[in-house]
Amino acid sequence: MRTITIEGLTPDEILGLPKEHFDQLIFTGDPIVFRAGTAEVLGEFAIEHSTLVMELAHIDGGGEGVLPVLWKLAERYAQTNGYVQVDWRVHAVNCPKPNPKLRRLLEKRGFVIEEIRPGVPVYRHVYVVENI
Repeated sequence: MRTITIEGLTPDEILGLPKEHFDQLIFTGDPIVFRAGTAEVLGEFAIEHSTLVMELAHIDGGGEGVLPVLWKLAERYAQTNGYVQVDWRVHAVNCPKPNPKLRRLLEKRGFVIEEIRPGVPVYRHVYVVENI
């Protein structure tokens, strides 16, 4: 099985980065574009109170399991840093080229369609992080 990397780093290597370095790269207050496996991902990440917010606006390419890798990475980061919840927001409701495989995966994981702002529906799933 091939390891999916994010910008050339494995999830373990990413989690091994100094927290300050990681936080400066990820929590910019603006959307960022990054490569995960063969996919190019547009996302924005934030900390709101004790919640890690993972907002994915666009995923181009992929198909080899990028979302589950990001899911596990987010959960491990939240556990390691004492966050209570992870709040996933995936902008795939009104996609011009919907990916039925993505929608099935999201629904299987418990995502539901919600408006996060008026007129902005997303697939959303908020869950409590298990302690390690």
